[in-house]
Amino acid sequence: MLVPLRRSLHIPRLWPTTIMSVILPGSEMANQVLSEVINELDDERSDLTTQYLDQEFLEIDHPVIKWLSDCFRKATFDYTKNAGIKYDVDFHIQAWPNINRFGDYHNLHNHPHSWLSGTYYVSVPSDDPSIGSRNDLNPNNISFYDPRPQANMISINGDKQVDPEFRHNPKSGELLLWSAFLHHFVHPNLCHIERISVSFNIVLKWKKEYLPK
Repeated sequence: MLVPLRRSLHIPRLWPTTIMSVILPGSEMANQVLSEVINELDDERSDLTTQYLDQEFLEIDHPVIKWLSDCFRKATFDYTKNAGIKYDVDFHIQAWPNINRFGDYHNLHNHPHSWLSGTYYVSVPSDDPSIGSRNDLNPNNISFYDPRPQANMISINGDKQVDPEFRHNPKSGELLLWSAFLHHFVHPNLCHIERISVSFNIVLKWKKEYLPK
């Protein structure tokens, strides 16, 4: 009698794309102060959101900025641990605030010269019911796109490996962290209340340990 061989099924998950989300403890109280600090900066310069490369937001001497910087570092350490990186990663954090008023959005883009990118949401207004029920508006959402442009050539319904878009509706107090190469689009704010956030890049300081073995 022939006994069928027992097959060992092994399915590796190749090229995973991680987007980390965390609600920061203490964010409700901190967000009130952060909103005040960011609005004061906005009063001082009209290019607050657009000229981000010349800003060092985290160098502002303020307890709530120190709290936010510590949260960014903690999130980065959590990300590296989840990725299985077993050595210390040395990095600099570049951060800048965003104020999106009615109709404001951010075009499809990624963040060159960075390892990770992220956004912390200080204030996200509720959807305005007056805009109607169109399902293509997605106010205040952020969309991430599959970095493999050819993958959707074979996409079928339900196969999450080839889902071309991941859309997320963030909440106040939420921090998102992702690989900087990912293209993303920030949908318009369709409410007359400001959407306030702080975006940041994790820029690596060179170490020989980064070289693949």
